[in-house]
Amino acid sequence: MYADKGNFRTDSGNKINMISVETVYDILIKNGIDLFTGVPDSLLKDFCAYIHDNTSREKNIIAANEGAAIAIAVGHYLATKNIPLVYMQNSGIGNAVNPLLSLADEKVYKIPILLVIGWRGEPNTKDEPQHKKQGAVTLDMLNVMKIPYSVIETDEHIAAKQLEKLLSNIKVNGYPHAAVIRKNTFSTYVLKSKIENNFEMSREYALQTVINSLKEKDVTISTTGKLSRELFEYREKTKARHSNDFLTVGSMGHSSSIALGIALNKPDRNVYCLDGDGALIMHTGAIAATGALKPKNYRHIVFNNGSHESVGGQPTVAFGMNLPQTALSCGYKTALSVSTCKELESVLSEFGNMPSPAFLEIKVNTKSRADLGRPTTTTYENKEQFINNLQQ
Repeated sequence: MYADKGNFRTDSGNKINMISVETVYDILIKNGIDLFTGVPDSLLKDFCAYIHDNTSREKNIIAANEGAAIAIAVGHYLATKNIPLVYMQNSGIGNAVNPLLSLADEKVYKIPILLVIGWRGEPNTKDEPQHKKQGAVTLDMLNVMKIPYSVIETDEHIAAKQLEKLLSNIKVNGYPHAAVIRKNTFSTYVLKSKIENNFEMSREYALQTVINSLKEKDVTISTTGKLSRELFEYREKTKARHSNDFLTVGSMGHSSSIALGIALNKPDRNVYCLDGDGALIMHTGAIAATGALKPKNYRHIVFNNGSHESVGGQPTVAFGMNLPQTALSCGYKTALSVSTCKELESVLSEFGNMPSPAFLEIKVNTKSRADLGRPTTTTYENKEQFINNLQQ
């Protein structure tokens, strides 16, 4: 028996108890957890925000991806013998499977780790299409991997007992266990040390400026999160067709590879990957394939605000990187960076004709609209419209 499942909740409108993130943090610290690492998630944003404000940078490491977080946790345990914590959205389990099973598993190195997993797409709850299948199989995946877990209740007294039991079992068993977190589990906590910058452009403004510069046959592959939502709304606002856009609503970090696959097969179309800094970092190695293959119609634009803004505003390491130089070192032929409206307009006037693969970093602020909507077409409709457009 690998599960302490608790009871399923629905979005019924009933009053929901919530757990204080401070209470959870205190339990973890008391039990010897002294490293937090992972990738921020919207269901865990209050928990992650509290950790960020109350833990040193060396003890709260926002990893490139969930697999890297598991590896960091393993290294920490080897050096200290202290149990680490890895946080992630359930979609990140896929990135973590390899190191969980081939490194931390009880049949390999047997490394004790507490996984805290946000359960997007939980059955009987409303969520976006990219989370439905993942949510339906989340507990099954943990069972198949033989990772013991508890679905944490929102009654603080019960939740405290669940966490204490999980931590006790980890200490006895010596391998990974998971705390599965439902929607509305944690009480609200506002990040105090939120990333702010003084760049004059918002991502939405910069995106609209980019779209206005494109030609009729140019196609875009937009990354996960608010950028795709902003693109969809701008097409609606301008009454433009959506068939030029493929919205990567899931699969964070893979937009650039989707764009590469299209560019290689449609050499007569300019292909624009509209990426984010967190997504680029998650699978940075993908740009090496693009640089090696050198498609002449591939244009990679990264909107860099230095944060995981769509899931709470925790920082990325992007402002500490030279993204254009990284692209050039991977074989891109052009790589530029802009941070003002004037610079962006000037570059875009020529960007479509620059040697490719071409890379453009646009530094933007972290502001976004509170009333930002979501696509009103289905993923199937988006796919079919996009495919039909490519065939013309």
